[in-house]
Amino acid sequence: MFEIIVKTSNRVEAKNITDELERVVRGKDGSILHLYTPHTTCGLLINEDADPNVMKDILEALERIVPGNYPYKHLEGNAHAHIKSSMIGCSIMVPFSEGKLRLGTWQGIFLMEFDGPRERKVIGTLV
Repeated sequence: MFEIIVKTSNRVEAKNITDELERVVRGKDGSILHLYTPHTTCGLLINEDADPNVMKDILEALERIVPGNYPYKHLEGNAHAHIKSSMIGCSIMVPFSEGKLRLGTWQGIFLMEFDGPRERKVIGTLV
């Protein structure tokens, strides 16, 4: 098991963590990388990392679906972040072999921040 710390800079952002995870699996044998974030206002996502506009579009779409200015009942003011996190999810699994993640050509792994800026943990297990 390992843990990485991801520092986010904005209230909402998609932080690409692929390179850091590639370093983790480099030289390792196994078949599955399991990632989990123990937070209720961020998530983990695999999607395109070649064009940064894809992540901008995803974040904007989530904001349209779950607007931050809706009168939610949760008193901390971040109910929208909890809902977005629930939609995205807090864990993913990625195959790896011969020390390399087996992502698609255009895929990257992102920590999706919905209530930043913060310091987030991502806990990983190599299976």
